[in-house]
Amino acid sequence: MSMTETRAPVAAGEPAPDFTLPAIDGAGTVSLADYRGRGPVFLALLVGLWCPFCRRQIAQMGASEGKLKALGVETLGVVATAPENARLYFKFRPTRLRLGADPDLSTHRAYGVPQHTIDAGFMEALGSIRINPTGELPEPLPIKDAATALGQMDGYTGTPIDHAEMQRQMPQLKSQFLIDRDGIVRWANIECAGAGLVGVGKFPSEQEILAAVRSMLH
Repeated sequence: MSMTETRAPVAAGEPAPDFTLPAIDGAGTVSLADYRGRGPVFLALLVGLWCPFCRRQIAQMGASEGKLKALGVETLGVVATAPENARLYFKFRPTRLRLGADPDLSTHRAYGVPQHTIDAGFMEALGSIRINPTGELPEPLPIKDAATALGQMDGYTGTPIDHAEMQRQMPQLKSQFLIDRDGIVRWANIECAGAGLVGVGKFPSEQEILAAVRSMLH
């Protein structure tokens, strides 16, 4: 298996690439520069809402947002879907999170978040590697089956936009970054970076994120 990337992933100590995206809540735009000099930011780069792992990560971020804010850290997410598709989704599943829409994955490219190459090795791994990243399944399942099972648990019916974005985006990896008030990355997590494809859908726990925040602040 191999991965494609436009640059090496942004690492701790590097400046965080700026971006300006349509705000999913409809209130103008979301820009990383908006936070410069004000305080640290926890940034999550997700794929489209077709991804059941990302939908769960958004819910987890919503639950953790208040704890991060109490430490002076804002939470910001980038969802790789068209703004109108995201607005429809969040109309029925409201969130307090500040989110930007980036269906073309331009932010992922700027941050060097890799994308797996679809080759024979990748297709074989999809059928052989078993995962249960959220612990919700009775047992680990092949990656595609795990995603399907979680989607069925959600009762989520994807839109035509979701289907088109899945075809275009898969298998883009996801990532999370802690960025200080000066715009410097202080902590980074790239999906599958350590564990390979067995790490698909794994999101840092609230405890891991809070520990990284406290380390950054001290």
